[in-house]
Amino acid sequence: MINDILNEADAKMDKSVESTREEFAAIRAGRANPTMFSKIMVDYYGTPTPIQQLASFTSPEARIILVAPYDMGAIGNIERAIRDSDLGVNPANDGKVLRCVFPELTEERRKEYIKVARHKAEEGRVAIRNLRRHAKQGLEKLEKDGEVGKDDAAGAEKRLDGMTKNHTDKIDDLLKHKEAELLEV
Repeated sequence: MINDILNEADAKMDKSVESTREEFAAIRAGRANPTMFSKIMVDYYGTPTPIQQLASFTSPEARIILVAPYDMGAIGNIERAIRDSDLGVNPANDGKVLRCVFPELTEERRKEYIKVARHKAEEGRVAIRNLRRHAKQGLEKLEKDGEVGKDDAAGAEKRLDGMTKNHTDKIDDLLKHKEAELLEV
């Protein structure tokens, strides 16, 4: 019972760390990359669809991404979704591809992105702490119901705290690397 609760908490904490890593990948640092588009949803015939399912991405230069839609009928909706996103670009439509030119990152913009990264890291840490609290409640319930002894519950709680620290440290490392990447000119 205790191992089930701890294993489930560990798996969910791993997912939180991975989610934070994906959030960091969407934050631009110097070079434009297709993962920045991963959170964009396009209205495709009335259905919100991830942009990766509707177009291919190429990067001919460091600050340019070409978006080539598979269905030319969706090019207007893709253009609108990119423009309305928080990427800060206005795609140029030449009828076949959308050219997204990202502006050079200024010092002010880099600091803004660092704040965004710190916010995303804090969201990840909060998610991990919530998972810890949920698992701890499960352990307390087992102890209260008499299914496990007090010592077993205390030992499991120590293991849970270790897991929590391990996962929050991973997020802190990801944040440190992202900040270094953003400050690199």
